[in-house]
Amino acid sequence: MADSIWKPHATVAALCERDGRFLLVRERVGDAIVYNQPAGHLDPGETLLQAVVRETLEETRYQFTPTALQGIYRFNPDDDADTTYIRFLFRGEVGERLPGELDKEIIAAEWLSYEKVQSLIARHRSPMVMQCIDDFCSGPGYPLDVISRDFA
Repeated sequence: MADSIWKPHATVAALCERDGRFLLVRERVGDAIVYNQPAGHLDPGETLLQAVVRETLEETRYQFTPTALQGIYRFNPDDDADTTYIRFLFRGEVGERLPGELDKEIIAAEWLSYEKVQSLIARHRSPMVMQCIDDFCSGPGYPLDVISRDFA
């Protein structure tokens, strides 16, 4: 039997702030309703920037323009499992909200104050939700040209 190579899941997330409020999605995961940044998996053939624009549109119906790479995060939700997520968090601006349906798991896209997000911490999809917002508040992130144009 051939040895298998462990591979983490590559994900992207969008962090947007407007008038002191952050854009989050309320979504159903199994039997739970949780809060998260607009986020999802990198699809085959996509760049990281294409993926975050697509995921934000699918989950919120907002057009998203990334302005910086805020950070890169590693999350292992279960120490007894091999599943690990590598999250590329982009900060950016949202434009027009387009008509259309949200992804089937998404209940709503909501603008929430920092205090409200913090009060919902028990319902965050992962500990990354609050950490990403705190990182956003503490610094401007990295210019997008830190990502290779040829190998993005």
